[in-house]
Amino acid sequence: MTPTSNQHHCRSDEPADAIASDRSSTLSQDDIFHVLQTNRRRDAITYLIDKDGPVKMSDVAEYVAAAENDTTVANLTSAQRQRAYIPLYQSHLPKLDKKGIIEYEQSRGIVRPTDRIEIFRPYLEETSGDTDGSSRDSLQSIVTSAVNDYHVTSTCASTGLLVATMAGLLQIPELTLAVLIVGLFTLATVATTVTDSLATTDGVDGRSVH
Repeated sequence: MTPTSNQHHCRSDEPADAIASDRSSTLSQDDIFHVLQTNRRRDAITYLIDKDGPVKMSDVAEYVAAAENDTTVANLTSAQRQRAYIPLYQSHLPKLDKKGIIEYEQSRGIVRPTDRIEIFRPYLEETSGDTDGSSRDSLQSIVTSAVNDYHVTSTCASTGLLVATMAGLLQIPELTLAVLIVGLFTLATVATTVTDSLATTDGVDGRSVH
């Protein structure tokens, strides 16, 4: 990565000394969160944070477009590329340049990350970790809900079969009835075991993170 330069490469209506001051001033927490609140800026920083030299602006735009469309660069359509390219070219990259996070030569279509971009690494890693945790929690919640619903259903079904048979509404041999009821509760027990196993695994993973 290159050191932060005081030279501003993008056209701007602001005075040169104000731009230089903005690029050299320390980024506050509000500045950092403002930069990261937009997906396209966040994705651009994610792409650039491990780059040691200049990259094409078009490469940044393709990465951002692929991320926001949940696809690969090879499968991007022209429209998807264009939707990401224009805002990056006109707004997002100039803003990152103004903050000294990158050096953006707009006329040449070249982007260079500066040392300042490292400030964002912990925030990006934290976001990624939270997303994985949320997915796990969501999966466990779905499984747990399904198991609870099955418990209720199996209990009602077993009770219904028993009552209907005793009332003479259904002619089911006692052995068959017993097998059905035992089978329903056996499946419920297996489902509960699986849910407990998932919860234990999540607990171990959570402790290992810390």
